[in-house]
Amino acid sequence: KPLTLAKEGGAQLGLSHSYSRTKVKFNVNRMDNMVIQAIALIDQLDKDINTFAMRVREWYGYHFPEMVRLVNDNYQYCQLIGLIKMRKNLTAPTDELLEAMEKVVMDSAKTQAICDCARASMGMDISEFDLINIEIFAKKVISLADYRKKLQQYLSDKMSNVAPSLAALIGDVVGARLISHAGSLTKLAKYPASTVQILGAEKGLFRALKTKG
Repeated sequence: KPLTLAKEGGAQLGLSHSYSRTKVKFNVNRMDNMVIQAIALIDQLDKDINTFAMRVREWYGYHFPEMVRLVNDNYQYCQLIGLIKMRKNLTAPTDELLEAMEKVVMDSAKTQAICDCARASMGMDISEFDLINIEIFAKKVISLADYRKKLQQYLSDKMSNVAPSLAALIGDVVGARLISHAGSLTKLAKYPASTVQILGAEKGLFRALKTKG
């Protein structure tokens, strides 16, 4: 009799574990983990892309320093490196090159200004080997930026499934950051308004308290 009770107890325990595992697996609220990871990766990518783009600008800037101030957008700058290559190609540019450059910068006057600056540039000459390495790095930055766009779309899709109301109110990125700061969507939902108000501004809050500002 005690053996039968022990077996029954073991069976009940096994069944309860199995049931709990199934509930955890299909819990919609746990999908917010994907949102937290996505927004963390987007933030990391933004930092990395900016750092790498600065390195590209400095590297190619030795050869064509004037283009740094003409093209502010990092993505466009990296694309132009792949099109222009050596600065001397802009001395007598082909129609195809001008058309491709105009498509990137979306401004014919800026394209002409780049060509004019190239003819009177003070930059140093570089070898083909140097240029190949700069191009490879610029392509890596472009691919990272492209991946960031895809990740943004993924986050948008996830937010529309996990927290559609929050996304509609404050947008995908800010909504995802709130979930990330709170730790989960359930925790965020249980927070009082005063806590939500200061989420992500802890440093500013304590600085204001400390300086009586």
